[in-house]
Amino acid sequence: MREIVLDTETTGFEPGEGDRIVEIGAVELMGHVPTGRTYHQYINPQRSMPAEAFAVHGLGDEFLADKPVFKDIAQDFVDFIGDAKLVIHNAAFDMKFLNAELGWLNRPLLPMDQALDTLAIARRRFPGSPASLDALCRRFGIDNSSRTLHGALLDSEILAEVYLELIGGRQPDFALSAQSAQKSSDTSDEEWRPGARPAALPSRLTEEEAAAHATFVENLGDGAVWKRFS
Repeated sequence: MREIVLDTETTGFEPGEGDRIVEIGAVELMGHVPTGRTYHQYINPQRSMPAEAFAVHGLGDEFLADKPVFKDIAQDFVDFIGDAKLVIHNAAFDMKFLNAELGWLNRPLLPMDQALDTLAIARRRFPGSPASLDALCRRFGIDNSSRTLHGALLDSEILAEVYLELIGGRQPDFALSAQSAQKSSDTSDEEWRPGARPAALPSRLTEEEAAAHATFVENLGDGAVWKRFS
């Protein structure tokens, strides 16, 4: 199963008010495993960058001036994602912008059911708890120390790790478990049963502790359970 973990950066919150996409980052998963294939593109929004948006992602007018406009990268982007499931944190936001950009070019829109919203998954799993990407990184022990500013590709890579935890967790010992399972299937049960120790382990009780315990058991009376094992 092919999935694309995706994130965008924009000039603001509303494409209907003139806001545009300025960065797209995406990571390919196959069977919930990163393949190493990524998509990353900065985009000239053909408008000035508001100070509020610049404070979030640090992408300014000068940096974006020589980057391609969306119509020049649209086909490469659509070819990369194909019909794969799009894994997005707060999917409604990114899908709104992607479809606005595609719509302005009279290209087919992305169906909303192609998107899987990790924000909604997190809120279902942990109701009442913070569900931002940073909060989920803290919950799952994922290193996001390099995330000083929002960046589409970095956030996609981090979200891929978060997503795998949300759907059941990574299995770092999978290979070891698989080897053990293979080994056990190739050998008989008798070979895997532990044998008796050649010599009993020495007692860790001191003489005083052993004497105190014996006195305690003796005072329990003849029906004490301890006396069945003495």
